[in-house]
Amino acid sequence: MSTTLQMTDGQIRRKMIADFWHDFRRNKGAVVGLCVFALMVLVAVFAPLLAPHEAAQQYRDALLVPPSWAEGGRPEFLLGTDAVGRDMLSRLIYGSRYSLFIGVVVVLVALSGGIILGLLAGFFGGWVDTVIMRVMDIILAFPSLLLALVLVAILGPGLTNAMIAIAIVYQPHFARLTRAAVMGEKSRDYVVAARMAGAGPLRLMLKTILPNCLAPLIVQATLSFSSAVLDAAALGFLGMGAQPPSPEWGTMLAEAREFILRAWWVVTFPGLAILISVLAINLMGDGLRDALDPKLKRS
Repeated sequence: MSTTLQMTDGQIRRKMIADFWHDFRRNKGAVVGLCVFALMVLVAVFAPLLAPHEAAQQYRDALLVPPSWAEGGRPEFLLGTDAVGRDMLSRLIYGSRYSLFIGVVVVLVALSGGIILGLLAGFFGGWVDTVIMRVMDIILAFPSLLLALVLVAILGPGLTNAMIAIAIVYQPHFARLTRAAVMGEKSRDYVVAARMAGAGPLRLMLKTILPNCLAPLIVQATLSFSSAVLDAAALGFLGMGAQPPSPEWGTMLAEAREFILRAWWVVTFPGLAILISVLAINLMGDGLRDALDPKLKRS
């Protein structure tokens, strides 16, 4: 009997995965975004093998060398070099590690805090809900990048403080989504039955209600991932995020500002890296939204 039940559960899981993939792949942009994101992950993981040079290695005889296909370019520097002779391609490859690390840490911190606050607010209601939601409203009242700048100015410039600031700024989005989902689920029959069976508040929140609230949170996490990469690059560009000589894409843009007119490649390639990665993650998030939300599934 247990074997039959296990096989049935396995078949149900396989069908759910197959249905999800069927709905996801109907969005061609989402599939392209997924492929680009997967490529970005592979580049970040295998950066030491793919990068032709060390990210911080300087070639004093190759300052602001143009890309290899341009006049004056050199074949050993495919995308050229920056103002201190560092290989642009190698720095872009290593920079993908920073972007992925920033996105993962920010989303995990913001998601964890937002889920906890949203569960408490939605489940208990009353003054708990009022206090938590008013604090979230205060955070949302400020432009996200401005508030992140203020927090980094208080904490001090650096990548760690920048990630903390961005996570605090994004936390209200997850808290509001979780609260709304919990308020919609807590009055359903299966929750009432679990309560009547003697389940405590913690079990009801984490075991009964939360698993049914994950779909919108997954979509929001994907979109927040791309926003975190973009905001971290903006903070790096303003000198408040990752500090030189880190090969973070926003920091690379900041270092290249004064050479924009005579060395276009030192600005263009980091900007393109940010654009492509953020666009790919947003496209992937759009596909996840279509696949996970039955109201938005395409007919």
